[in-house]
Amino acid sequence: MKVALDTNVLAYVEGVGDEPRRAAAEHLVTLLSIDSVILPTQVAGELYNVLRRKKGLERAEAATVVMRWGDFYGLTPHTTQTFTDAVALAAEHDKQIWDALILSIAAANGCRLLLSEDMQDGFVYRGVTVANPFAETLHPLLASLLDTLSERSE
Repeated sequence: MKVALDTNVLAYVEGVGDEPRRAAAEHLVTLLSIDSVILPTQVAGELYNVLRRKKGLERAEAATVVMRWGDFYGLTPHTTQTFTDAVALAAEHDKQIWDALILSIAAANGCRLLLSEDMQDGFVYRGVTVANPFAETLHPLLASLLDTLSERSE
């Protein structure tokens, strides 16, 4: 199953936020196979800003971290069509344009899940379900995926 990651998952892995979320995010990225993850360029850009503003990294250090994630997963850019779709999604569903762009990129690349703490848990757009990986009760689709991946890793 293809999965897109939102900025907060990577930010927690990088030590922004509390320890329980960091541990959960690290566990999550450890379970996901590299070829099943989509990393939208929008997420990479947001991660750079979070690392600078919230973690206080210098520009070069933040850039190195972002590029390491990009090298690991590969970066998935937006297109004119995904941007157009994002504008429509933002207007129709009162979403922030940058969140809509992440969702649009995920949909265009065949993702079934977008893992995000910030977007509406359970929202579905063109076959992509937003699931909060840090929620007390996980969305059933995410819970099922994690169960499957945990069984495989044992």
